[in-house]
Amino acid sequence: MKKFLFKITIVSFLLLLLTGCSTDNTDNPVSPKSFLPETVLVPIPKPTTETPAKAINYLALGDSYTIGQSVCETCRFPEQLNKSLGNLYPVNSYSLKIIAQTGWTTTNLISAINAQNLTPNYDLVTLLIGVNNQYQNTLFSMYENEFPELIHKAIALAKEDKSNVIVVSIPDYAFTPFGQQSSNPAKISTEIDNYNAFAKKYCLANTIEFISITDITRQGLTNPKLVASDGLHPSELAYSLFVERMLPKAIIATQN
Repeated sequence: MKKFLFKITIVSFLLLLLTGCSTDNTDNPVSPKSFLPETVLVPIPKPTTETPAKAINYLALGDSYTIGQSVCETCRFPEQLNKSLGNLYPVNSYSLKIIAQTGWTTTNLISAINAQNLTPNYDLVTLLIGVNNQYQNTLFSMYENEFPELIHKAIALAKEDKSNVIVVSIPDYAFTPFGQQSSNPAKISTEIDNYNAFAKKYCLANTIEFISITDITRQGLTNPKLVASDGLHPSELAYSLFVERMLPKAIIATQN
């Protein structure tokens, strides 16, 4: 009798235990995932290459090579450079001011800058000057004195930031039909080299960007398409090659 009661007790206990487990699993199912920490999904920000919209002011200083003698207004290198910047960053607005004239020496350019009431708010200033100092046989010492003065003026106009200034080397007109009519084209090239060497050395010593484009113009005899219709100045194509070299540095300057 005792054994019988004991068996009933054991069976009842097991039934209760099984029933309880079944009820718990139904109301609160337990799975291995329940013991893992909950994963929180954080949205990844999308990368963007857009820059905040702003006004970009560009000042081009020089002579006939800057004004674009014998090419269309939009063909000269300042216009091409300005357009290239606009294509890269269309959200920005761009303004271009050119102070240049055919025949100007460093002296003429200094006088022209002084005569204008310029606001020193330019994000980019380019300077290409000196060929008329050479062509007019002025003393080289004049260039040595006035080129640094023009650099100081350019920096002042570029918000006192020399990283916003780009100096462009002087083209070599000896490699044009006009230059070949000279009694000594080789002398022209030698003198152009002297001017460029001085400008480059000064720029390097003062951490100012110097872009050499002279070698492009020295292809003018083998590639006539690099020379404008007047047989002397660079063509639209030549200016586009200038811009290819200038653009990376201009981007850095305007995005500071």
